[in-house]
Amino acid sequence: MLKLGFKSFASVLAGALLLGQSLLAQAQLPDFTELVESASPAVVNISTRQKLPDSAMAEGMPDLEGLPPLFREFLERSIPQTPRAPNSNGRQREAHSLGSGFIISADGYVLTNNHVVADADEIIVRLSDRSELEAELVGADPLTDVALLKVKGSNLPTVKLGRSDELKVGEWVLAIGSPFGFDHSVTAGIISATGRSLPNESYVPFIQTDVAINPGNSGGPLFDLEGRVIGINSQIFTRSGGFMGLSFAIPIEVAMGVADQLKATGKVARGWLGVVIQEVSKDLAESFGLDKPAGALIAQVLEGSPADKGGLQVGDVILGMDGHPIVMSADLPHLVGGLKPGARANLEVVREGKRQNIAVTVGALPAEGDEVKPSVAGVERSSNRLGVTVTELTPEQKKSLDLKGGVVISEVLNGPAALIGLRPGDVITHLNNQAIDSAKTFAEVAGALPKDRSVSMRVLRQGRASFITFKLAE
Repeated sequence: MLKLGFKSFASVLAGALLLGQSLLAQAQLPDFTELVESASPAVVNISTRQKLPDSAMAEGMPDLEGLPPLFREFLERSIPQTPRAPNSNGRQREAHSLGSGFIISADGYVLTNNHVVADADEIIVRLSDRSELEAELVGADPLTDVALLKVKGSNLPTVKLGRSDELKVGEWVLAIGSPFGFDHSVTAGIISATGRSLPNESYVPFIQTDVAINPGNSGGPLFDLEGRVIGINSQIFTRSGGFMGLSFAIPIEVAMGVADQLKATGKVARGWLGVVIQEVSKDLAESFGLDKPAGALIAQVLEGSPADKGGLQVGDVILGMDGHPIVMSADLPHLVGGLKPGARANLEVVREGKRQNIAVTVGALPAEGDEVKPSVAGVERSSNRLGVTVTELTPEQKKSLDLKGGVVISEVLNGPAALIGLRPGDVITHLNNQAIDSAKTFAEVAGALPKDRSVSMRVLRQGRASFITFKLAE
């Protein structure tokens, strides 16, 4: 009896310990209920309509006509519709899209994504009480994917705004939106990374999370545990079309900076240096005498640009701006774009292996122009051990490409040049950190290249410049 009693006691004690551990684990998990109750009224559903003539319709629209009416209506309301094939009667059809947003002022200003409302003829904002208001587009900024709307109203519920620069990787966050038309759906996760750069997105240091985001969540708020908006849910990385654990939000400071400008002037002015930059690889770092790969390598300086006037040069590596380190080259556009035109930027630069500080007055980002493609005509041929034949640029080519020197490749033979991907028509302006002003100079520099060490070469292709590296084995 005593032995049995001891086992029973041990079993009860073990069960109590397990229960205690379970309760402790539950106590450590966040409770989002109060946050959702207080924040949801300021989150809105946004639907748009765009009139499209049948002549602009593309083939491939899924046929919904055979589906049950309720299911068909749900799909038509909830997902962006792909245009149908054209009819002969010239009728117009409507394209619909769906997204989310949130109210930032009691008098009716609403933030969302630009891609949610782009090209819309009508924008409808549905509040949490299911009342609908027609919205006016105050302004939009495609470069940051932010749009500001205005609805008529007063004493509307608003969100609290937080600070994304105080976020820490691993902390909990929560999203509210309308994925696939399911209004006020709540999903939660953690911060996966901050300051994340995405391809073709130069002006937004995204917040990366693992919060489930799907079509319809775009434009909706991302909250911290205090119920403050710290970002706008904007993009997902997917290979399936749905959520795969990688979602990205625009930091609220970036969004509000854009919104303030849109409200004041209807457009956004952002800082601009006038340089083409590229990532610093391990080989480039060795070539430029850096201890480790870091910074933004200037591959091109536009004539008359703020960078040109400020004394920046091709081959400079920018390691910091106004005390902020430039670890990846994409860090620089985020910082420069956030400055107002006319502001002073203090840059920490490595030039010819030596560090120095350069102050530049930032300009205003101009509209993008057409790229200039170099032609291949020229004179004075020169061959070398790189396996290329080069010719000098004519005065007309130098003028059209805005160059003072350089040579153009007329033929690529078997050799190192072919292995590193050089092509006829490429213009070489620098080799081994030396400016190339003629075919003769190119031949001399090429003949003196070191062996078994990274060598840099600046190449201009179709108007865009970049540095590449290679090693000569013999």
